[in-house]
Amino acid sequence: MNSMHYIGFDIHKKVISFCEKRIDGTTVDQGMIRATRDSLTDWVAKRETSWVGAMEATLFTGWIYDYLLPYAQELKVAHPEMLKAITAAKKKNDAADAEKIADLLRCNLLPECYMAPEEHRNLRRILRYRNLLVREAAKMKTKTATLLMEVGAEYNKRRLHGSKYFQELLSTLEYVPESVLNLLQMSRSSMEFFDRMQKSLISALGNNPQISQRVELLRSIRGIGEVTALTWVLEIGDVYRFGRINQAVSYCGLCSAQKESAGKEIRGPLSKKRNKHLQTVLIEAAKLAPHWNPQLAEVHERELKKGNRNRATLAVARKLVAYMLAVDKSQKKFTPKEVLDKAA
Repeated sequence: MNSMHYIGFDIHKKVISFCEKRIDGTTVDQGMIRATRDSLTDWVAKRETSWVGAMEATLFTGWIYDYLLPYAQELKVAHPEMLKAITAAKKKNDAADAEKIADLLRCNLLPECYMAPEEHRNLRRILRYRNLLVREAAKMKTKTATLLMEVGAEYNKRRLHGSKYFQELLSTLEYVPESVLNLLQMSRSSMEFFDRMQKSLISALGNNPQISQRVELLRSIRGIGEVTALTWVLEIGDVYRFGRINQAVSYCGLCSAQKESAGKEIRGPLSKKRNKHLQTVLIEAAKLAPHWNPQLAEVHERELKKGNRNRATLAVARKLVAYMLAVDKSQKKFTPKEVLDKAA
């Protein structure tokens, strides 16, 4: 007889609802605890039987998952979008949600999603913070130009963000309020600070021994830079979870939404159910990669002849995914097709 207990957790910022059941569906324990490490320690100490747990992926799931993992026989994380479709009901509260997760777990119907190791998630957090700094630096650049336009100052758009030109410009501005000059200096200082910080974070990530080899191999693909390679490694995690290229393309948000019923199929715009971090970086990389990679330039030119520049960019992005998936799985440097043909 299976003596394993199945526990569903409904996680929030300050509290965690739980429901513990046997394999036959009998409720053993149910309640609510505070979302603190001390409360979790006390709760775990009261478990008298081996247990398997499951929780929905939320902002707060990570640290709770890491803390409970050593105590559980197995711990799973449920995909929130799929879970929403399964658990839709009239009656919805924390206790009912925890019970529903426990039922899905014991019946082996839980829509499980990938949970990267803690060390990997820590590195991914650093990369995403770096991307935040880049966006803030871009905002400061825009604000600098906006301030100059508001007071009617003339400036060279291409040279504005160069340090030497900017200081020369400030010294020659006339009829500009002192407050605006101060704001311009603040915007410039903030932009330079954000830029320095993001560069130091990228340098630290690139030299990390856990991922440096994968990054180096991916950069053997012409058109793949350090940021694109780092984003792929840290957002994809375990590359072997993708059995086909189409799965990776879908995860990266590079395919359209599909609705099919009764033999009728409707294709929508790019699906919103994607990894937005990968999607953004890959599309930006696809705009530049054809300048460096003849194979990608050929793909871009072929699609461009059909009359849609955005579709050409997407085709290049999909090809980049195929290249990176192949390199990451083979753990060998990228070899272009013409090189292989010559070798043969």
